[in-house]
Amino acid sequence: MQILTSLLTLIVLARVLGHLFTRWGQPAIVGEMMAGILLGPAILGLVEPNLALSGIASLAIFLVVLDAGLEMSFQDVQAAMRGRGFIVAMVAFFLPFCAGAAVAWAFDQDLMRIIFLGLCISITAMPVAVKMLDEMGLLQTAIGRYSVSTAVINDILALFILGVLLALPAQTSWAAILSTGGVVTLKLLVLALAVLGLNALLDLLHRRGVDVSAGPERLAALFGPEAVFGIVIVFVLAFGSLSESLGFHFVIGAFFGALLLDKRQFVPARYTDLRRTLSSITGGFLAPVFFAYLGLEFQISALADVAFVAAVLTAAIASKVLAGWLGGRAIGMSNREALGLGFILNGRGAMELVVASIALERGFIGQGMFSVLVLMGVVTTLLAPISFNAIVDQKMRERYRETGQM
Repeated sequence: MQILTSLLTLIVLARVLGHLFTRWGQPAIVGEMMAGILLGPAILGLVEPNLALSGIASLAIFLVVLDAGLEMSFQDVQAAMRGRGFIVAMVAFFLPFCAGAAVAWAFDQDLMRIIFLGLCISITAMPVAVKMLDEMGLLQTAIGRYSVSTAVINDILALFILGVLLALPAQTSWAAILSTGGVVTLKLLVLALAVLGLNALLDLLHRRGVDVSAGPERLAALFGPEAVFGIVIVFVLAFGSLSESLGFHFVIGAFFGALLLDKRQFVPARYTDLRRTLSSITGGFLAPVFFAYLGLEFQISALADVAFVAAVLTAAIASKVLAGWLGGRAIGMSNREALGLGFILNGRGAMELVVASIALERGFIGQGMFSVLVLMGVVTTLLAPISFNAIVDQKMRERYRETGQM
């Protein structure tokens, strides 16, 4: 099919299935990936992955990561790094990481596949968790705060490890990882210092009563409302370029650049317009294309090794739920609360698929492993709201909103 026809077919089916899955109480990305699987070589063979679609998907990755960064503020990240939430986040990251690495090692995978399988299993999809908790009215409760802070820290840890992996030499061993880890960490510190420095400057200006939002407001007055969106893209692209110049993938810098952008830099109306514009472009066009393109890459033949697929799914689900339960119990949650936390954290979705697609693009994993990771993303994202609703009914949620306890 011609590129425009392929793009049209992907967008229409992805939007239709995404809307249907939303109506059924599931995240839209599940339906969007299903559209790619249906149209791609796995089933109907109507649309083939190609360079043009891959380029559009790469642009979509940038905007998906930008949107994820704008979902949280730098202050939220700093708060998540302190207190009991940090305990939950560490358990929820490293226990699944070890479980995934153990499965890959047991099935004789090479070092990179061992690390990437552990990495993808350890991620929690922050947008999925936020949306699910918000719809249930639990976002401002203890379970909501711990879920979101865990997802934030897990995403940042995943991007940090991804940055290290992408900077490694072609011939990778544990010795190479250790020998280059220090240099890579220093480079990441340069990027982190740039983010921290700008954030400190913004805090200083804000404390001294400087209206930082005056800049975007003047731009909007001079060049129109779209100028604000343009300057945000340029700002985040600059961080992405800095990231690439240090030898990392651009999404790492883009994510941290987006973290710096919050309501302090905008009057409320401009910030709302920015989020609406980004949501229209990303959610309405590019994100469905990206997730549908991941579906095009899916290969049913990769699931022929039933034992490996079953082991990955079992490790992904069991380790994340167990980690959430252990972390929740460690900070004093009841059994039901802790189990509900584990079920929420089990949803992966966007960030895990971004990491998997980068790993495939760079040749760290093959189509087989990638297809298993896509399946894992679909299954765990589907299970998160279903399993949480199974253990926490409406009456319990109402009581928790009132008292903070289930």
